[in-house]
Amino acid sequence: MTELHPPQGDDARGTAGTGGGASPGVPVRDIPQATVTRLATYLRVLGGLADAGTLIVSSEELATASGVGSAKLRKDLSFLGPNGVRGVGYDVLRLQARIENALGLDQGHRVVLVGVGNLGRALARYPGFDRRGFTMAGLFDSDPSIVGTRVGELTIRHVDGLESGARELGATIGVVATPGDAAQQVCDVLVRSGVRSVLSFAPTPLDVPERVEVRRVDLAVEMQVLSFNSARNDELAHASGDGRPAGMGQPCGPRSTAVKATSAPHRASSGKSGPLGPAVTRNGSVIAP
Repeated sequence: MTELHPPQGDDARGTAGTGGGASPGVPVRDIPQATVTRLATYLRVLGGLADAGTLIVSSEELATASGVGSAKLRKDLSFLGPNGVRGVGYDVLRLQARIENALGLDQGHRVVLVGVGNLGRALARYPGFDRRGFTMAGLFDSDPSIVGTRVGELTIRHVDGLESGARELGATIGVVATPGDAAQQVCDVLVRSGVRSVLSFAPTPLDVPERVEVRRVDLAVEMQVLSFNSARNDELAHASGDGRPAGMGQPCGPRSTAVKATSAPHRASSGKSGPLGPAVTRNGSVIAP
């Protein structure tokens, strides 16, 4: 489960990128939170298209790859101002840049991670962060046996130096991958250092000031939700006489579709179904692999 600690007052809607606007005359705060979540999915799909050399993508192709309807996609993109040409489609690089601007990624973010256990190491080594504008700048832990060792190009620092280290590194996002009993203390230090966005993998909720954004990811709860959905789909398949084996029910929601470049480099086409976008929970939170 991912939990959102929403900002209060005028910032209660669309918290995508406080450092940049979606487009002139379209304040970022006017973008609904659910749309912000889907924009992140569109950005991921567009990144794949750009890497494949695709120049133009239609709304139907982009919507299918993102697991949404084309009407919803067009409505979401309307918050960014005029985009695309009717009958032609969207310029992949231009739309990618506009979404990055709306999400505040054009200025980049520096990330510090606290808790360099198995999960922390996996996060620290994940190459997708840097490609999406997030630079892993510092690693911190309290275990003397790993302090001073390296993960990739970063040396693990002792958590006692977290507050000054986060300031020194110019951290804008803090990732908490510690046991639950240490998570609140670590979060407090991050907040004192000036970090205003926290991603927590700890099993306990965090208490933060109103000006701080927190997203909490509970992987066990996510698997429990998957278990429920699987059981529900099996029941629906049985009731419809599908006759599928247990665990093989069809999902009820839209499925993401992988996008491949066609032989002509100017358009995209839909390929086999696959989990291209990040998982989106009911409350609009995102879990991206």
